[in-house]
Amino acid sequence: MTVPGSHEFSVVSSRDVHIGRVVGLRVDEVVMPGGGTASREVVEHLGAVAVCALDSDGAVTLVHQYRHPMRDRLWELPAGLLDADGEDPVTTARRELVEEVGLRADRWETLVDVAASPGFTDEVVRIFLARDLTEVDRQAHGEEEADLVVKKFPLAEAVRMALSGEIVNGATVSGVLAAHTVLSGAVATRPPDAPWRSRPTRFASRAR
Repeated sequence: MTVPGSHEFSVVSSRDVHIGRVVGLRVDEVVMPGGGTASREVVEHLGAVAVCALDSDGAVTLVHQYRHPMRDRLWELPAGLLDADGEDPVTTARRELVEEVGLRADRWETLVDVAASPGFTDEVVRIFLARDLTEVDRQAHGEEEADLVVKKFPLAEAVRMALSGEIVNGATVSGVLAAHTVLSGAVATRPPDAPWRSRPTRFASRAR
């Protein structure tokens, strides 16, 4: 009998169902502990970054953005895909902060990494804590970013919104709760270039 936690879930075959611009869908046949196999649908993703930008008064900047799968506008942290080949995550985060909300930060820390829904996708979002902010010209790209509403909230209010269900975006919920915990002095952050073992790579490697 296999000791629980010791089985290797090896892949005996894999087929692509769809390869798009942002995600891919494949089906793997995976060896189960009993010796048989099971099909597992996997959505491959580029990975993303999000930014919890806190000003000197402790307010966090959020964007109200339309998300078509939800058919609703959601309050979210500024965020973006890791879609620039060779660009390190904190550089992507810096760029997205300027483009979406017109802010530059001089102090960057890794706050938390969030697996979006590991039952079916390899998407992981790295959330940065950004402080020492300066307002700069916003550099919105495309119609979607032009439609964004940008608003500051006291961090405690953002936490309340997360716990009340007004904020449902996973990275945003995680980011504001983690930032609140860090500011309480309970834990420390990691450096902005901290190792990221769970960063997705398969979909990006296809593009190369």
